[in-house]
Formats: sequence, structure tokens, C-alpha cells
Amino acid sequence: MTHSTKPALEVLTIPAFRDNYLWLIHDGAHAVAVDPGDAQPILSALQAHGLKLTAILLTHHHADHIGGVGELLQHYPVPVYGPTNESIGCVTLPVSEGKLIEVPGLDLRLSVLDVPGHTMGHIAYVRQGTPGWLFCGDTLFAGGCGRLFEGTPAQMISSLGKLAALPDDTLVYCAHEYTLSNLRFARMVEPDNLTLQQRVKDETDKRERDQPTVPSTIALEKATNPFLRYREKSIAEQLQRAGKLEANETPLATFTALRLWKNEF
Repeated sequence: MTHSTKPALEVLTIPAFRDNYLWLIHDGAHAVAVDPGDAQPILSALQAHGLKLTAILLTHHHADHIGGVGELLQHYPVPVYGPTNESIGCVTLPVSEGKLIEVPGLDLRLSVLDVPGHTMGHIAYVRQGTPGWLFCGDTLFAGGCGRLFEGTPAQMISSLGKLAALPDDTLVYCAHEYTLSNLRFARMVEPDNLTLQQRVKDETDKRERDQPTVPSTIALEKATNPFLRYREKSIAEQLQRAGKLEANETPLATFTALRLWKNEF
């Protein structure tokens, strides 16, 4: 008696625009697209790998994350998952925290987290496993976090806390190649962090070889990302030295000052 083994899932990295990453999760036959801001790179990848699109996942409403959906639906009339708390016309299955998605066509289950901050209704998708996968849009970046276009610093702290609580080996699939810029800021904020210094070398090497710096891992982010490390005394002291923060301020004030400093960096 033979046991049929389920095909392994893989994630394809698809560059788009100037610095976006679109993601295709596939099993060699079927695929789901995450945040397809542009249809053409997705259609090209589907054709090149002999894949059929079975679903689309959206994290938030910004055009560089949803702009390709209409064209994809002309080729593949598939369900579109997206945040319940944002108005995105193409979403057919609104989801929010607590929802478990059984992705059509794939042996893939994803849980949903509400992660407001960058936008008010931003969500993330998590695959449990070894390792787990996190598709976090513009909430957590490699070495940074998204700008607060709609939400508050307190909301972003809460959202990042949910992501930092995931298992250390979880792979972080964020949506932009901002890593080297983020790490330059991180090094200014935390100049004595040896793990961060090594990460700068490693990620610079990847970019010089034209390789993506993502996915990273939750463990690496917790060790090097100032927006997960804002409670460190040394970071508050650095903000004070730069004239960005008063002494004896709260962690919320520290995070807020850190995000404002990054905005002008």
C-alpha cells in the first residue's frame, strides 16, 4: 500500500515596481498570490512555472498591494481575501483576526491577525509550521516597520507585539526591499548592537549579489529591529542624546519618537 505524499509548498519572490515584493505560494500546480500590486509579473511567473491561480490574499488597501487584482481576475476568477475593516472593492471574502483560511487548491491553512497602524484595517496572514510563514504587508519590515499613515503609535506597538510573539523561526515575508535603509537607521539608533552590525554585512552582501534580503526571521527582527527593541534602555538613551526624547519617558513615547525620527531619516 502506498501513501500519497502532499506536494511541498514553496514561496516565489516576485519583484515589482521599484522595491515591492509580490508573493506566490504554490505546490507546483496551484498558487495563491499575496498583495499583487501589478498583474503582469504574477501572470509571467504563473506561466513560467506552469501554475494555476486559485486565490488572492490582500493585507491592506494601498494601490501597490491591490493594483493588479482586477487584471488577474480577468484571467482567473478566484476568491479574493482581504481585511474586513477596509473598503476594497475587489474583496469577495473579508477576513479579520481569529479567522482560519483554508486556501482553495492548496494544502494551506492561514490564520489572520489584525495589525492596524500603517492602515486602520491592515491584516497579516500566518501559516503555522516549521518554519511558520508570516505575510505582513507593510506592518513589519526587515529592520523596520511601516509608516503610520492612518493608525497610532499605540496601535502599531500592539500590532508589532503580536508579530514578535510568533515563533522565532517564523519567516517574515514583508512587501518591500527597504532593508539596507532600515538597517542604516537601526545602526544609528543602536550602534553597539553586534548582531545588527553582522546583519548589515550579511544583507549588504545579498544586495550586491542582487539577492532579496527577505524573508528574514522573527528571531533576527527581535535581535536587530529597533521597532521591536524600543524598550531597550540604550535606544531611549540614544534618542535622548539626539534631542528626540526627554529623560524618563514611557515606552510609548520612545516608540513614537523613534518612528518620527525614521520618517525624517
